[in-house]
Amino acid sequence: MEVVSLTKYTRVSAKKARQVAKELKGKPANEALELLKFIPRKSARLLRKTLHSAVANAENNHNLNSDDLIIKEAIVEEGPAFKRFKPAARGSAKPIRKRTSHLRITLTESSN
Repeated sequence: MEVVSLTKYTRVSAKKARQVAKELKGKPANEALELLKFIPRKSARLLRKTLHSAVANAENNHNLNSDDLIIKEAIVEEGPAFKRFKPAARGSAKPIRKRTSHLRITLTESSN
C-alpha cells in the first residue's frame, strides 16, 4: 500500500528543496518529522507539512499505523516561474525568475 501527498506551487526553488528532500528517503515517517523540525530552512517547513499530510492520509484513509510507515520517495519537481523585471543601469531592465516547486512524498508500509 502506497500513500501519496502532494503540495503544488510552493514558493521555494526546486534546487533548494531537493537538498532537504534527499535526506528523507528511506527514513521512518516519525523520525523524518522530528528531523525536519530542526532543519532551519523554509523548504524543511514545507516538506514537514507535506509529510504530516501523507501520514494523516495513511491513518485516516487507509487505516495504516503511523509507526510502520517509511518514506519511499520524496520528489521535488519544478513548477512554473513568475517572471519579473528589475531596473538596471542606463534605463534597462534585467529579468528575475521567482521559482516555484511541487513537493511529492510517497509513504509505504515497512515489511516488519
